[in-house]
Amino acid sequence: QVQLVESGGGLVQAGGSLRLSCAFPGRSLNTYAVGWFRQAPGKEREFVSSINFDGGRINYADSVKGRFTISRGNAKDTVDLQMNLLEPEDTAVYYCAAATNHAALRAGTNIKYWGQGTQVTVSS
Repeated sequence: QVQLVESGGGLVQAGGSLRLSCAFPGRSLNTYAVGWFRQAPGKEREFVSSINFDGGRINYADSVKGRFTISRGNAKDTVDLQMNLLEPEDTAVYYCAAATNHAALRAGTNIKYWGQGTQVTVSS
């Protein structure tokens, strides 16, 4: 089964930073809109951030604006999520997703590929 691969999760204290990375082994992410979603225990999966094919359009959930930055690591063909000023409320499993339509990706629909998820835990 074709899947995206996330890396970079871990345990960090509140106020700290983590950088997540999403890769597509054997394929290129440059032909997809790519996004990050997260799911905390007992909650539904929610949209975090997304970036379109050429990086010209970027979206963030209100809860992470000003703290998280999504970017394309073109040389590495990855999509990275820099997370600063982390809060305990950011604790969740973070998933990478790819779609051919950016608007659909932001809505969580018509997603072609998902990653297996990476755990982010922020202690208070």
